[in-house]
Amino acid sequence: MVSSYSTELMHQITGLLLQPVIWGLLFLLALAVWEVGLALGECGGGLRRLERSGNLNAAQHQGMCRIDRADFITRIAPMLGLMGTLIPLGPGLSALGDGELSILTTAMTVAFDTTVIGLLTGIIGFVLGRLRRRWYDQLIARMEPAQPQVEITP
Repeated sequence: MVSSYSTELMHQITGLLLQPVIWGLLFLLALAVWEVGLALGECGGGLRRLERSGNLNAAQHQGMCRIDRADFITRIAPMLGLMGTLIPLGPGLSALGDGELSILTTAMTVAFDTTVIGLLTGIIGFVLGRLRRRWYDQLIARMEPAQPQVEITP
């Protein structure tokens, strides 16, 4: 059987994680909104300017960085949302056993809110990632034929 001390320590560590998880979720949501703005700029002319510059390496680098950021949001936000769901449920269920329904209600509200924010942020990241992959693949395909072909002679 697990000792009481180790169980209490585990509960304390888990309880300390809730605030960082919520702040992380809010940060990722703000980053996703920022990325939507960047994507609108890309769609509204940023990609055309990049194509006119003719710098294939810059296009590849920018595309890779922006797609990686969208993928990061897509993967991390739902994980944080799940953590934010599970962390308050322990104390909430414990409060239910003690008949404290107001504590359970608060815990359930936090749990559902973090789930929704995590999923919403992940959806935004997923859509941005898919759009950007398509946009940058098309951009690079248009730019590659314009690059001078270097002929290697023996």
